[in-house]
Amino acid sequence: MEKTAVYPGSFDPITNGHIDIINRGLRVFDRIIILVSYNPAKKSLFTVDERVSMIGEVIGSNDRLSVDSDSGLIVEYVRKAGACAILRGLRAMSDFEYEFQMALMNRRLDRGIETIFLMTGSRWFYCNSSIVKEAASFGGAVRGLVPDSILQKLREKFPNLK
Repeated sequence: MEKTAVYPGSFDPITNGHIDIINRGLRVFDRIIILVSYNPAKKSLFTVDERVSMIGEVIGSNDRLSVDSDSGLIVEYVRKAGACAILRGLRAMSDFEYEFQMALMNRRLDRGIETIFLMTGSRWFYCNSSIVKEAASFGGAVRGLVPDSILQKLREKFPNLK
């Protein structure tokens, strides 16, 4: 039986840390759906459609990966997709506290869906979309933190980016 995970996030933009979690998740799951979630609490740099498109460019034509978007409850999406798990990456203790609360709520909503946590690779411990956007907005060098195609998209938003 094929095991599919949903990897939800804002991915605004997708970083090399996200890519690391995706690649390592493919060692555990047969398929991963990268789900761009709309989070009204976050101010987005890129639209949902732009993020879906950018992720599609980054992942290319891998039949084990797909990208989608949704604005509803993650557990409902997971059910509709026929997936068995939610994949999440953890960097620090502050991530753990938030992610633990979300996992418990998701479990309460549907006990049949597991949440699987992968620790981020040590090179990406400090890397997240918010920090990348902030550094880029001030012209800071973010090469190596995001795929090259994403770096180009950031340069379009921030012309002073190195």
